Amino acid sequence: MESTTATDRAEELLTGWIALWNGDYSAATSLIAPDFTVHAAMFDGSAVRGPQGLVDWIARIRAAFSELVFHVEVGPIVDGCLSALRWIATGTYGGGFPGATAPQGTSISFTGTDTLRIEDGELAEYWLNSDVHVLLAQLGVQF
Repeated sequence: MESTTATDRAEELLTGWIALWNGDYSAATSLIAPDFTVHAAMFDGSAVRGPQGLVDWIARIRAAFSELVFHVEVGPIVDGCLSALRWIATGTYGGGFPGATAPQGTSISFTGTDTLRIEDGELAEYWLNSDVHVLLAQLGVQF
């Protein structure tokens, strides 16, 4: 059986994880392992390494959407070194997304599931599964 301390730390990490995605980068170095890696469809996660790489990636995403807010819908679910949660993101398109034809000010909403591996009390690995196709449709990106 997993100790309460490990479960509590996992929940703290996931609370901090959502805060990162909501634009609060202050705890990145205490949450994210130096060799943190990302696995995501349609994205070369090897470009994102460690706390600063993650912060830079999140900041680039957030730059195209004002008022971007991530809310947890399900979870966190903690099982040993793995944790998962389902989120919904809402915001307003502010321009600059490659291929987008939607006007600035377009409301967006999309969901996803994050699976994270914890190692030595830090987030070490991330698998992202999001409905990016829904976001692209809202932005008018032609396929």
